[in-house]
Amino acid sequence: MVIGDGGVESTQCWREVLLDLKSRGLHAPEVAVGDGALSFWAALEEVFSASRQQRCWMHKTGNVLNAMPKSLQPKAKSALHEIWQAATREDAERAFDQFIVTYEAKYPKATNCLLKDRHSLLTFYDFPAVHWQHLRTTNPVESTFATIRHRTTRMMGCVTHDSMLHMMFKLSECAEKNWRKLRGFKYLAMVVEGVQFVNGEEIQQPNQVAA
Repeated sequence: MVIGDGGVESTQCWREVLLDLKSRGLHAPEVAVGDGALSFWAALEEVFSASRQQRCWMHKTGNVLNAMPKSLQPKAKSALHEIWQAATREDAERAFDQFIVTYEAKYPKATNCLLKDRHSLLTFYDFPAVHWQHLRTTNPVESTFATIRHRTTRMMGCVTHDSMLHMMFKLSECAEKNWRKLRGFKYLAMVVEGVQFVNGEEIQQPNQVAA
């Protein structure tokens, strides 16, 4: 668990966080999941350029729908769900194309918002299917720190810098007692070892098949 502070959510602040993690021995993560904050991705490319990028579908859905009339949002949301809920990357690509064809003429701002992150929105298909739920959004991180965010918001201005960090750390220790394990924990070692997955399934190497 690492807790630090930053003046603003800038590239420099994110760079310092990532460099600190690297100095503690963290190797380049296989994949990083985040929203559209450009500062984070810029810092990631500097410090851990080998890490894959996965954009959060929850944030992306909200951004796309905000560029469309409210009357169309339920239908458009359902169409977006068809993309990330598809069983294979190929099905997701087809659903993606269908969304663009359907809405591009009238709502180019919405479709451009989706198109610019097309590749990084579908990265999760290259990882074990059991991990998809954790990779498609930043919810695991945000829900984990919901309790901390709630308490620190109420206490803002009532504590010192050091006591705030101390309180956040102790809240994290209490909250982690109720955290659920990530699904497919046993697959993490396979990912780190470089085992390849396509559409969530392990690619069988020739020697594995022969065996």
